[in-house]
Amino acid sequence: MILESIHSPADVKALPQSDLAVLCREVREFLVENVSQTGGHLASNLGAVELTVAIHRVFDTREDRLVFDVGHQCYVHKALTGRQELFSTLRQLDGLSGFPKPYESVHDAFIAGHASNSVSVALGMARARTLQEKSYSVLALIGDGALTGGLAYEGLNNAGASGEPLIVILNDNGMSINPNVGAMPTHLSLLRSKSAYYHFKKWYRGLFGKRPMENKLYRFNHKLKTSLKKTLWPGSTLFEDMGFTYLGPIDGHDLPRLCDVLQWAREQNGPVVVHVNTVKGKGYPFAEQNPGKFHGVGPFDPVTGLLPKPGGETFSSVFGKTLTDCAAKDPRVCAITAAMADGTGLTPFARAFPNRFFDVAIAEGHGVSMAAGLAAQGMIPVFAVYSTFLQRGYDQLIHDVALEGLHVVLGVDRAGLVGADGETHHGCFDALFLSEIPGFTVLCPSSFAELRHMLRQALFELDGPVVVRYPRGGEGGFTADTADASIARLRAGEDVTILSYGVLVNHLLDAAEELERRGIHAGVVKLNRISPLEHGDVCASLGQMKRLLVLEDSFGAGCVGQRIAAILAEHGMAPEKLILKNLGKTFAPEGSVPQLEHRFGLDGAAIAAAVEEAMAHE
Repeated sequence: MILESIHSPADVKALPQSDLAVLCREVREFLVENVSQTGGHLASNLGAVELTVAIHRVFDTREDRLVFDVGHQCYVHKALTGRQELFSTLRQLDGLSGFPKPYESVHDAFIAGHASNSVSVALGMARARTLQEKSYSVLALIGDGALTGGLAYEGLNNAGASGEPLIVILNDNGMSINPNVGAMPTHLSLLRSKSAYYHFKKWYRGLFGKRPMENKLYRFNHKLKTSLKKTLWPGSTLFEDMGFTYLGPIDGHDLPRLCDVLQWAREQNGPVVVHVNTVKGKGYPFAEQNPGKFHGVGPFDPVTGLLPKPGGETFSSVFGKTLTDCAAKDPRVCAITAAMADGTGLTPFARAFPNRFFDVAIAEGHGVSMAAGLAAQGMIPVFAVYSTFLQRGYDQLIHDVALEGLHVVLGVDRAGLVGADGETHHGCFDALFLSEIPGFTVLCPSSFAELRHMLRQALFELDGPVVVRYPRGGEGGFTADTADASIARLRAGEDVTILSYGVLVNHLLDAAEELERRGIHAGVVKLNRISPLEHGDVCASLGQMKRLLVLEDSFGAGCVGQRIAAILAEHGMAPEKLILKNLGKTFAPEGSVPQLEHRFGLDGAAIAAAVEEAMAHE
């Protein structure tokens, strides 16, 4: 096999042209075989095979900087840069990351996981290169979906005006940026992507010296060509109007042409956009027919393409169904998502109330501000969003929602540890920053029943901004509904009180059972609301406890445990022994949630051990 002989991009460069089609076929077979075992992002990688091979034929990513946007399409890059043997560990604890990570390889220029930042990062690298008087190339590989995020346009606007040599590769596998209708645009596209065209253009520019735009004849011809192109191909000058040389659209599966275009782009002394059309899922029929389904998958049968049957209900699905029921009873209720309708459980709502369902695409800040506008005019907007992506709307949460005290409801999905996507996707900040915004109420259901109850409270009983935060997946052994109380005692015990919120209360109950077997009586307390924390409630529930352990799957600085300790200390009720179990200052890596909880000492066995150790040293 040719792929087995590829250990670095130098091996890709050394291949004869005749072997490249075979290499691309083998890469696709390799991806299907491995992702079917581990799960991961498949369709986006299948669509980027020829493009990635072309990049490594033309550039040297040891020195040249390749910045991925999101990074869903980085698997091919990893396979060609010496990491094939690690694919059996993809997205597993201590294994190969599913996203670009500089600590893995010198070929990974920058960490990725969120969208729309690649052009900004790449421009920074290009400017550093210029200031340091170096000569490497800088590329930003961005998908059309990431162009729905406003940050992408901030980067493009600045990069185009900068004049810095920079290549933006737009991998367009779905959204049509240029309305290519008719034979003339197709002809022009083919003409512009031929090497002879670039050689002629290079020669023509050379006739006018190093600064052709200073020549009147060149400027006149350039304006004439641009006017003609705008007439025949409306929209094709979008990037040129921003200061880029635009090349494309190019067939993203025509490898020789891709190499020619990238070589031409490399020779330009300024910002260039290379617009590439690709087919998501290319080469694997099941993924081509249903690219959305095969975007992010668990293990599956590669022969039949059959994916595992969905499990039972999840917090996301319960949220979506409950919100749909509430919307049926109140026409003010509407739903917002940032390109995550399926993931956040809003598909039933979208079908039932299409006029009250709004997908803002990858634009969380816009989603928050739009919700504020809806609320200001009397609607009840619900923005369902993953915790890690809500971070990008922080300014709007303060400026547009909190300052106005608007009744905006946030369904914060994937709160806490989420598993295989790693540090860029864990929801370990929302409990910290949402709790500190004045006027916000933050509710934390531990069961499906509490989620239903708390969502109705958030919609119809509470005022101002309200957050309902919940984890990925399903509920645990705790299925009761204690939502009417801000603090609920689940189990009595005089030796130690162990406290948490959300589904982590299941670990507390497990730990209490284990401690009971060891002769230690642990009381279990859960917070249904982590903001605001009413001093009277905290003191009444926890003020007489000798020992207190607080469990959280968030970072330590500013955590709920610290806030509770401060309240108790302020009222002279500080426990003699305080144990805070959280992530400290460490970003959690890839791995299953149980694996990560065990590693960070957040499971029932670790809680019981921590309590026993603390009591033994008193």
